[in-house]
Amino acid sequence: MSALQASGPPTLTLLTRAECGLCEEMHVALQALGRRAALPPITIVDVDSDAQLQRRYGLKIPVLLLGAALVCSQHLDASELLRLLERP
Repeated sequence: MSALQASGPPTLTLLTRAECGLCEEMHVALQALGRRAALPPITIVDVDSDAQLQRRYGLKIPVLLLGAALVCSQHLDASELLRLLERP
């Protein structure tokens, strides 16, 4: 079972790529948001480390997933993330 399919409490997965400026920006934005709101743990995954992830998200990175659900790509959508986290 991959990390994106694991059961249990929701987790955030940030799909990135080496030397990706947008990826770094989204990570910094997530860290800043995490200082203002309670966020689940964030796992950073290199999209190029998994052929399936690369095919699915390779051109859209950075990509933020909550569990297996797409939250946003390229830029952090903090309001969408917070809205999804409020769902039961």
